[in-house]
Amino acid sequence: MREVNVTELRSHLPAYLGQVQTGEELVVTSHGKAIARIVPSRDISDAARKQLKALRNKSYVGDVISPVGELWEAEK
Repeated sequence: MREVNVTELRSHLPAYLGQVQTGEELVVTSHGKAIARIVPSRDISDAARKQLKALRNKSYVGDVISPVGELWEAEK
């Protein structure tokens, strides 16, 4: 994570935004104190797809319709 002063950011905004676009995070400072953080935008649907793909290897979906041999409360 890189720190950049407001004045420096304002002077070279396109270059800093290019760095953020490649994945780097920026902390914006004013008078030596952090006032903001600029982070790359996330594609929420892409992140969800990646999470589902990771879970696919750990999950098993079996037959959820057939009886399991136990008497249910609704059947009593």
